[in-house]
Amino acid sequence: MKCLNLSAQVVVLNWFLPAQIVRFIKVERSKAIAMSTDLLKEKFEALSKQLHPDAETMLKDWAGLQETYNKDFFEYTVRNKTVKQPLTSTSLSGTRIPRVVLPKYKDWGDILKWQLQENIAGEFPFTAGVFPLKREGEDPTRMFAGEGSPERTNKRFHYVSLDQPAIRLSTAFDSVTLYGEDPDHRPDIYGKTGNSGVSIATVDDIKKLYCGFDLCDAKTSVSMTINGPAPVILAFFMNAAIDQACEKWIEQNNQWKKVNEVIKSKYQHHLKPVYYNPIAPERLPQGNNGLGLKLLGLSGDEVLPAEVYGQLKAEALSQVRGTVQADILKEDQAQNTCIFSTEFALRLMGDVQQYFTENDVRNFYSVSISGYHIAEAGANPVTQLAFTLANGFTYVEYYLSRGMHIDDFAPNLSFFFSNGMDPEYSVIGRVARRIWAKAMKYKYNGNERSQKLKYHIQTSGRSLHAQEIDFNDIRTTLQALYAIYDNCNSLHTNAYDEAITTPTEESVRRAMAIQLIINRELGSAKTENFIQGSFIIEELTNLVEEAVLYEFDRITERGGVLGAMERMYQRNKIQEESLQYETLKHTGGLPIIGVNTFLNSKGSPTVKPGEVIRAATEEKEQQIQNLKAFHHRNKTVACEKLMQLKDVAVNNGNLFEALMETVKYCSLGQITRALYEVGGQYRRNM
Repeated sequence: MKCLNLSAQVVVLNWFLPAQIVRFIKVERSKAIAMSTDLLKEKFEALSKQLHPDAETMLKDWAGLQETYNKDFFEYTVRNKTVKQPLTSTSLSGTRIPRVVLPKYKDWGDILKWQLQENIAGEFPFTAGVFPLKREGEDPTRMFAGEGSPERTNKRFHYVSLDQPAIRLSTAFDSVTLYGEDPDHRPDIYGKTGNSGVSIATVDDIKKLYCGFDLCDAKTSVSMTINGPAPVILAFFMNAAIDQACEKWIEQNNQWKKVNEVIKSKYQHHLKPVYYNPIAPERLPQGNNGLGLKLLGLSGDEVLPAEVYGQLKAEALSQVRGTVQADILKEDQAQNTCIFSTEFALRLMGDVQQYFTENDVRNFYSVSISGYHIAEAGANPVTQLAFTLANGFTYVEYYLSRGMHIDDFAPNLSFFFSNGMDPEYSVIGRVARRIWAKAMKYKYNGNERSQKLKYHIQTSGRSLHAQEIDFNDIRTTLQALYAIYDNCNSLHTNAYDEAITTPTEESVRRAMAIQLIINRELGSAKTENFIQGSFIIEELTNLVEEAVLYEFDRITERGGVLGAMERMYQRNKIQEESLQYETLKHTGGLPIIGVNTFLNSKGSPTVKPGEVIRAATEEKEQQIQNLKAFHHRNKTVACEKLMQLKDVAVNNGNLFEALMETVKYCSLGQITRALYEVGGQYRRNM
């Protein structure tokens, strides 16, 4: 009987024992089972009490979550607006392809670990993405442009955005603008005016640059790559958006007759500024309806009642979408376009964010915390990510020290990364989102909006080579695939010829096609968490996260980001990693096809461009003449406005609020020189 189980033993005993004994054994057996069940229940309840309430909720809601993503449509709410999107697509073979796939885990430990570290997109810790699904009818495409005059760049913007359902512009400025100077005949300025970026000196220049695009439309978003003089350029931009709103109001209320009388009076003895592109003088570019040009040379507050202007200004500020880079810490560490002292530059950034908070500017990012330039200067992907996040947390601490609440400014912070060929780039967004979300939630008690890290990513410029330049598109395609699989919020794909010249219209079209083909043709991109669940992706995510946290420790040991900057820690580390890359590239230790291996029969020589695109002399002269005209017509007001600006700086007022008025009458160079007097000029710590 020892070989029989308990049930079999009871059956056998029925043959040999009296009925009373059999009943006794059955009762005792039932009691034993009941006792075991009670013990298990007690153990279960004891362990359940040890669970964090959030973990208990996750386990209870798991079945419901699976049911939600098995439906045909997904509904969610964004700012009180319900969005309904399909959860499947159908392939040519008739296969039903899910947009989001959940794991098939049954074990509670596996389910809980997955939700705590991964989770679906749109749920903490946002490893897979910050929104449940991607926007329909809006690709993440954001193309970079800037060359010559504002009119010339405006034409390129309309070219790259023609027939696009959403307008996403990214602006490159020339080095004269980047250093806060005005165009001039000075030898050190004239040759750089309008080269490798657009020349911008006045609010009228910005109006021309973005004319024909409705800056207050929810489908328009503008990014500006400017740092040192960023608050001034941002004030130009905000005034351009406000004046566009004024133009639309004037049109809707049939007020142009009155407005034109004011314009006629103001320009009785001056020439009114006009939109004119000397490279293509015949007409406005295709797609440009002229919005933003009717109030060239004056502000909406000069032609509208104060009450109407104030209302339109408030509406425009709450609607305008975009980003200004304004990351001064990264400039000191990597890119070098610092113009003001670091302390004063940080104050300007704080004033911008304070103004945004007080004026309900919710859809525009006050800073784009940038790793791209750190990577382009030579940093590897781990260092890029660690330095960028550390800079981000430094801004958080600074804004908190000014008395701002975390939830008032954290949603206005955005990030910008580079995407290269290294394996770590495949998880750079995942790691950034996870680290940021946990810090915002557990250290700073930020709400859900504050926990969501949103970032733009650009394919690597350093990976573009002047040898076998046609191969550059292949590298860019792979890098774009990394970014799209990682759920980036917006993406710029470099043109293959950027290694040797400013991109042509043909090369930009090819670069855009890379994104469009991935998003609209590649079947695997229809599933929005395609890489989630991969063993190597999960392993890389953990490894990169650990490496970034170790780098945080090294920065902390040196007194934090600012302390490390004083010791030039970041610059030295970037230079060491750049030297390692260049050494491996030249020795062949790092194979680069068409550059140091797999050369063609001619040895893959450097490709020389047929034409190097540069600003024309006519464009340079036009910018200088436009600036002189601007100075002449505002000469009676400019000095007073500059004095008021300096007074605000000395008396610790909000400089950005003052700049919003100053830029109507003063040029970039005038404002920069005035701020040098009160804020100090940048000097590198040696």
